[in-house]
Amino acid sequence: MRALALSEVPSAPAVTDVETPRPQAGELLVKVAASSVNGFDAATAAGYLDGMMEHRFPLVVGKDFAGTVEALGEGAEGFAVGDAVFGVVMKPFLGTGSLAQYVTVAAGYGVARIPEGLAVRDTGALGLAGTAALDSVNAVSPAEGETVLISGATGGVGALAVQLAAARGARVIATARPGAEAEFVTGLTDAEIHLVDYTGAVEDQVRALAPEGVHAVLHLAGDGTALAALLRSGGRIASTLGLTAEALDGADVTVHPIMADANAQTLAALAAQAASGALTVPVTATFPLEQAPQAFDAFGAGALGKIAVDCS
Repeated sequence: MRALALSEVPSAPAVTDVETPRPQAGELLVKVAASSVNGFDAATAAGYLDGMMEHRFPLVVGKDFAGTVEALGEGAEGFAVGDAVFGVVMKPFLGTGSLAQYVTVAAGYGVARIPEGLAVRDTGALGLAGTAALDSVNAVSPAEGETVLISGATGGVGALAVQLAAARGARVIATARPGAEAEFVTGLTDAEIHLVDYTGAVEDQVRALAPEGVHAVLHLAGDGTALAALLRSGGRIASTLGLTAEALDGADVTVHPIMADANAQTLAALAAQAASGALTVPVTATFPLEQAPQAFDAFGAGALGKIAVDCS
């Protein structure tokens, strides 16, 4: 099959021929129709995970997938050949990723059915970013009227988090440069989104909007310590970037480190919201699998929202 793979790390991924995977016990073989590029994939290619997770070469990259069940491994339950499914590859090693024509995934974790009315391109870009966004918003649990600062609002996770927080009635402050970024963020929801330019004095801009401090922060980009300093006493910060309470030197705030938990319940909830139109999957560009290296380049250049890859 064709796949985007690494022969070593760090290196630039290339589209090449690799052996089609076979489903092991408890696994599904999925014919991939759509995937997307995530920060995790870029980190893998850069070698940042070397020594942290087992690498199996040629290492096919990719976490998100959407497609059709092609075969079932022994004992795999809950799905049938022909089912339309999506999710996140959640294996304890790197190597059999989803930026490929086929992928194997555990039937019991990281996969859910695609509901009627949800485009496969959008579904293939929803899993990891959507899970990280929902887990982050759930962690800080904003009440209606509370102010939430979302740093990294222009990325895939941030763009989904803006919508999820606004849907709860939170007052959202989002980071975006004036121009295309600002238009992208404010166009995500009908709710009013307050913007701060992260290329300027973020603290001053946030303090002008929330003089007493914000109730919660989603740390998806930027300096977590500096962002936490914008919280009022008793505030909450969720970080996908490894911020810990120890780094805040006893500040009266609660830190929630986020490791996206792509369980079937979370995936189904996200898909239902997207299918109903309550949540927009922010795909801004789509590349065919043969041009997946260009998709990586676009991601690295700071493209807005999600970059999808057509693997069909």
